[in-house]
Amino acid sequence: MAFFMKTMISNQVKSFGFGGGSEEKKEEGGTSDPAAAQGMTREEYEEYQKQVIEEKMERDAAFTQKKAERACLRVHLREKYRLPKSEMDENQIQMAGDDVDLPEELRKMVDEDQIEEEDKDSILGHLQNLQNMDLDTIKEKAQATFTEMKQTAGQKCSVM
Repeated sequence: MAFFMKTMISNQVKSFGFGGGSEEKKEEGGTSDPAAAQGMTREEYEEYQKQVIEEKMERDAAFTQKKAERACLRVHLREKYRLPKSEMDENQIQMAGDDVDLPEELRKMVDEDQIEEEDKDSILGHLQNLQNMDLDTIKEKAQATFTEMKQTAGQKCSVM
């Protein structure tokens, strides 16, 4: 029990950075094999290390893919709003293998926005905007336009 308490306290002291590791190795027999330190056989430890490396590679690949998808979205938005291109986004897409598309949910959102903008730009969209305006505003705009045209014509034509 005393050895267990000393080992536990020694580990806590080491975690704070105060040393104490050399005494512990002497008491345990000086094993420097990481597999033995983990309580595994050499084969189990190697298999565990392979799994850790594979999982890390999968996480890195998924992270790179997500970064490329975000970059793809930024590229689409830059094209849509005619903003300057970003070389960093182009590089992220190339790192992912150039087979990157927008995620399905984002593609739906972009398509919906595009349909809404097309509707607003159409004649029907303008007619709907006219219906939303009140009659007084329309009269004021028409009167202002008529007055402006009359003044312009008066300046250009000597008969008027």
